[in-house]
Amino acid sequence: MLKKRVIPTLLYKDFGLVKGKKFDNTRRVGPVLPAINIYNRRGVDELIFLDIVSTIKDQEPDYEQVYDISKYCFVPLTVGGGIKNIDQVKRLLEAGADKITINSAAYTNKNLIEKIANRFGSQCVVGSIDYRKKDGKFICFSHSGNIKTEEEAIDWAKNLEDMGAGEIIINSIEKDGTMEGYDLEVINKITSIVNVPVIASGGAGGFQDMYKAIYESKASAVAAASIFHFTENTPAEAKLFLEEKGVNIRRNFAYENI
Repeated sequence: MLKKRVIPTLLYKDFGLVKGKKFDNTRRVGPVLPAINIYNRRGVDELIFLDIVSTIKDQEPDYEQVYDISKYCFVPLTVGGGIKNIDQVKRLLEAGADKITINSAAYTNKNLIEKIANRFGSQCVVGSIDYRKKDGKFICFSHSGNIKTEEEAIDWAKNLEDMGAGEIIINSIEKDGTMEGYDLEVINKITSIVNVPVIASGGAGGFQDMYKAIYESKASAVAAASIFHFTENTPAEAKLFLEEKGVNIRRNFAYENI
């Protein structure tokens, strides 16, 4: 059985980390490297680093920034933002990324994820879904929630798996940053139709929310930002809570020493 993971998300914009609500990322969190150093010591399983500006403006990923981060990041690093072709993926992996996450480009380049999986392996690519509920449907949005697509989240998740994505991260725009809990309904629908790990994102306000995403909706991992940025809660404490609830979690030095 796969061990469940706790994954902080770092949103990068204009030389620093940000976090807001419902993809309105206006609140400054602080510089990147101190956050990386803190998470190295706090029992995280992985880190997700998303370059918001590169995503919104369709500009080239910041390879130098990823290189600088990877030198100090001692856990697996997933990088996203502005990725449109396989050469960019190659450069990001060479810069130190362990995995890359694809969102916006997958809607217009249906072969991109397949090409990445064929060249670097499915374990290297995470398919990302950002969605809103519209007229009773769960509609996917690209470019950090700014552009509505024609795809529905549940069907699109299956498509991402068929394309070759080794994991899928599902993020409710309406839940993002609210700390009111994950969208368990959509997570459950997606985990019931795909065979790859699903990462729940958007809305974690407490460890019980993480437990519900894993236990009730069968998520393989929980991603979160606000709970770690704006409260005293740590990933190691989250893992301790989950283990006490019977969840099979990954152990590491930071977890063993809380």
